[in-house]
Amino acid sequence: MKIKKRKVSDIQSVIMAALSLMTVVISVTIGLLLYNRYEMLIRQNDIRDTQNQLERLVNTVEQYLKDMRKISDSANYNIIQTFDVSSPEFNQQLSFLYDSNKDKIQSIALYDTEGELMAAEPVILQKKGVNAGQQTWFMRAMAEIENMHFSTPHIQNLFQDDAKRYHFVISLSRAVDVIDGDRPGNGVLLVDMKYSYLEEMMNRMNDSNRGRYYYVCDGSGNLIYHPYYNKINKGLFRENTDIVCTSEDGVYKKMRSEDGNKQTVIISTIAYTGWKMVGVVRQDARTDSLEQFRIYMVVIVIMLIMMLLLVNRIVSKKISSPILKLDASVRAYEAGEKPDIYIGGSYEIRHLGNSIQSSYEEIERLMKKIMEEQNERRKSELAALQSQINPHFLYNTLESITWMIESGKNQDAVFMISELAKLFRISLSRGKTIISIKDELQHCRNYMNIQKYRYKERFETEYDISEEIYSFCTVKLILQPILENAIYYGVGDMDKDEDPRIVVRGWKQGQDIYIAVSDNGIGMRHEDVENILTGNQKAIKHGSGVGLINVHTRIRLMFGKKYGLIVESEPDEGTTVTIHLPAVPYTRENCEALETPEKLQESEGGS
Repeated sequence: MKIKKRKVSDIQSVIMAALSLMTVVISVTIGLLLYNRYEMLIRQNDIRDTQNQLERLVNTVEQYLKDMRKISDSANYNIIQTFDVSSPEFNQQLSFLYDSNKDKIQSIALYDTEGELMAAEPVILQKKGVNAGQQTWFMRAMAEIENMHFSTPHIQNLFQDDAKRYHFVISLSRAVDVIDGDRPGNGVLLVDMKYSYLEEMMNRMNDSNRGRYYYVCDGSGNLIYHPYYNKINKGLFRENTDIVCTSEDGVYKKMRSEDGNKQTVIISTIAYTGWKMVGVVRQDARTDSLEQFRIYMVVIVIMLIMMLLLVNRIVSKKISSPILKLDASVRAYEAGEKPDIYIGGSYEIRHLGNSIQSSYEEIERLMKKIMEEQNERRKSELAALQSQINPHFLYNTLESITWMIESGKNQDAVFMISELAKLFRISLSRGKTIISIKDELQHCRNYMNIQKYRYKERFETEYDISEEIYSFCTVKLILQPILENAIYYGVGDMDKDEDPRIVVRGWKQGQDIYIAVSDNGIGMRHEDVENILTGNQKAIKHGSGVGLINVHTRIRLMFGKKYGLIVESEPDEGTTVTIHLPAVPYTRENCEALETPEKLQESEGGS
C-alpha cells in the first residue's frame, strides 16, 4: 500500500509541474503575441507620422528654395537686366535686395565670364588668389546657361571677413545677361543661401522625433544635411546614401543600414534640385504608448506566473526538500568537508543517498590506499637517490690525507680532515632531506676546498651569491654532483696557463631561486646537452657517481615538475648548469611540511 501511494504521489507531482509549465508557457506566448501585434500597429503609425512630417518638411524646404529662386529672379530680371552694372542704381537695388533677404542669404555676387567679380552685396573684398571661374558652381552655370544650379553645402571662401569667420552656404548659380555700358555681355549670378536656415529647420524636426530622424542628400548621394554629420565625418556612423539616391520615392520597409540594422526608410524628392529628403524609422524606435503597454503586459504576465509559482511551491516543497538536502551534503563533500550524506525523503531519494554514501566511502578507501602506496614509493625513490653517493671521493680524500701524514704535512692533513668533517656533517644533516641554501653552499665550499687541494690548486673557484637566498630551502647535496662534473669533465684536465675557472652564482628572481655553476672547460655537443637530463647518454662516471639526472630527479620529486636543472653548453667554451628552485623560506614549519610525504604528493599534483 505504501509503495502504491508513493508512486501516485510522484506521478501527481509530475503532472502538476507539467501543467504549471504549460500554463506559464501559454501565458507568456499570449502576452508576446499581444505585445507584437500592438508593436506592429504602433510602428505603422510611426511610419504614417513620418510620411506626413516628411511631406510637410519637403513642402517647407521647397518653399524655401522657391524663395531663393525668387531672389535670384529678382536680381536677374529687376536689377541686372534693367540697370547698367556700373550705375549707382544697380548697386542701390542690389543692396536693397540683400537687406530685404539677409536673414536667408549670406551674399549676392555677379561675375563676368572670366570669373572676375563685378558686384557683390554686402560690399566686401574678394580674397586674393581665389579664382571663381574654377569653382564648381561657376562651371555648372556656364555649362548649362538655361538652368539654375544648387550646390552641396560648403564653406564660402570667396570674400574676406574681418572677423575671420567661416560661413557655411548653399550656392545658387545661373548664367545671366549683363549690361555693362554700351557692351552687352554675359556673367554668372551667385546667391549664397545661409545653410544655417535649412539646418535649424531640420534640427527642430529631428529634435522632436524620438527613434526617427530626417536627412537630405543630392542625386549623387552627397549629404546636404544629416543630424549625425559629425559622427559620419569621424567614421562613427554610416548612412547608405548610395542606395537612397538611386531609389524612387516611396516607403522601403526593413531596409538595412550600413551597420546591418533593419530600418524603415521614406524617400521624397525635393523639386528644383533633385535632392532627396529621407525619413528613417529605426527598428529600435519606441513610443510612450508602446513602452506603457509593454510594462502593462509584463506586469500581468509576472503576476500570473507568481500566482502559479506560489501554488507550485507549496506542492513541490515537500518533494524537492530531500533532494536539496542531498545536493547540499554532496556539495559540502566536494568542497573538502566530511559530512554525512543525507538519507531521507522518498524511497528513491533514500536509495540514492545510500548509494552515494557507499561510493564516497569506497573512493576514500581507495584514495587512501593509493596515497600510501605513492608516498612509500616516493620515500623509496628519494632514499635510493640519496644513497647513490659513491664512496670513491671519500677513498681518494682519505688516501690523500694518509699521504700527507706520511710526508709530514700534518698541517695540510688537519685542514683536509677538518673540511671533510664539515662536509659529512652537512651531508648527514641528522637524516633530513631539506636544508638551508646557506648550509648547501657551505657544503659546496668544503667540497671545493678539498678538491682544490687534491688538484694542487690548478683551477680557481669564484662565488657570486646573493645573501638574500641564504634563508630559503633546498634539497641537500645538489651542488656537489654539479661541481664534481665541472671538475672531472670541465677544468680538471686543463693546464694552469689556460686559466681553468669555476663560478658559482646565486640569485632570487620573483618567487624563484636560481643557482648556476659555470666552467670554462671543454663543454659538450648540442646532442649531449639535449640528452644529459634524460639518461640517454652513456658517460663514464667519476667521483661520487651522483650525476645530473640524480639531482634533477630529486628536485622534481620534492618541489614538482616545473623545477630542476637547466643545462647550457658550447664545445670549447664551457658549460653552465642552473638549479631552479621555488623560494620557500627556511622555517621549521616549511621543513616539516616538505619532509611530510603528503606534502610531496601535493607538490607534484600542483606542478
